[in-house]
Amino acid sequence: MEEKTISSIPDSRRFRPYPSYKDSGVEWLGKIPENWKVRPLKYIAPLITDRIDGIALEIPYVGLEHIESRTGKMVRAAEYGPSVEQVAEGLDTRFRSGDVLFGKLRPYLAKVLLSSFDGRCSSEFLVLRSGGEISPAFLGYQLLSPGFIAWINAMTYGTKMPRASPDQVMSMPITIPDADEQSAISAFLDRETAKIDALIEKKEGLIELLQEKRSALIAQAVTKGLDQTVPMKDSGVEWLGKIPTHWEVVSLKRRTKRIQTGTTPPTGETKYYEDGIIPWYGPGSFAEDLPLQEPVKFISDSAFRDGVARVFEAYSSMIVTIGATIGKVAFMEHTGSCNQQITGVTFDFQQVFPKYGAYQLKSLERVLRGIAPNTTLPIIDQEEVGYLPFIVPPAPEQEPIAAFLDGETAMIDSLVAKVQEAVNRLNEYRTTLISAAVTGKINVQSSLP
Repeated sequence: MEEKTISSIPDSRRFRPYPSYKDSGVEWLGKIPENWKVRPLKYIAPLITDRIDGIALEIPYVGLEHIESRTGKMVRAAEYGPSVEQVAEGLDTRFRSGDVLFGKLRPYLAKVLLSSFDGRCSSEFLVLRSGGEISPAFLGYQLLSPGFIAWINAMTYGTKMPRASPDQVMSMPITIPDADEQSAISAFLDRETAKIDALIEKKEGLIELLQEKRSALIAQAVTKGLDQTVPMKDSGVEWLGKIPTHWEVVSLKRRTKRIQTGTTPPTGETKYYEDGIIPWYGPGSFAEDLPLQEPVKFISDSAFRDGVARVFEAYSSMIVTIGATIGKVAFMEHTGSCNQQITGVTFDFQQVFPKYGAYQLKSLERVLRGIAPNTTLPIIDQEEVGYLPFIVPPAPEQEPIAAFLDGETAMIDSLVAKVQEAVNRLNEYRTTLISAAVTGKINVQSSLP
């Protein structure tokens, strides 16, 4: 193998290449070590289709939502009780410790798990069981390899819910070193990915601390002001505490021009979406920081003329009032629209500086989540939004508070972005390291001096 290729591989400075390579005959694998074999997955790890009949409350259940993308780890514990599939009559697959679960729905997410317990899983998993020629740990890393994932993803069917065909997955070729080498590679990857994961965890902890600092900074500024020497009074609202004596607390609706919820133009009517110029937002457009992010789509003027979409003025504050991200707040700087999961608040600009109003609502995100009913689909209605307690400083104080928060949160967000970039690089390195090891681009048993 050429030195140029080797030098581009993760850890190439720590490990020698293999003595000789051969063409694998598989495009995404390229050249592999001379003594390695390539075989279709179905011949070395048969597909298990043992179904669970009836309701099996005592057997832990694993769904796609339990598995972290691209890491091979569980993001939260398996659950006991019937799954959606099981209620629909025994569609869950039984697996046992040592089996490898591969998510065939949206395979680009790389939902792979080497199971350490007996259980049952969603029908969206393929359950693979090593036949002895390949170790379960090495098989798990093989299925996480970005080359394998990319080829499976390219063969999916369905647009909104792309799935991989079990037959196509099981026909995919993978590399097979000898047993000792599989063990060495798996042990190496266990060790190295654990180090990477520990670094990622520390950096993600730092991001959480920075975000908490941002939230505390906003809450302090919009409830106490910038002058810490002014006399304070009881706000009359327990969770607001004390506020400056010359400030007041009113219902939000008393300082707004409009509080309204968005709508979705009929998706089957292409005229509402073709040549769209007005941004239309959904909950996915909300982030941790205040500015509204990318719109979901753009819609045309005809949607407003026909009354199937609602327009929101520039400088409106937007609140997610339905769904998993309920309570999130963002600031919309330009005229736009949104779906029915979002309620827009347009302030009376004579009484409230709009950016200050947005920061005030941002400080209430936890309150908003708290007032939502604890149901499968939590909802906050417009009336509840209108009755939120809203702190109003005199008009001359509002813009300086907003400007102060713009500057301070921008510095925090810049730090968050830098740390997140480092996390992204570590995740990328983790993925490419797995690929390099399981395809033989680095020889983990041959470290350089």
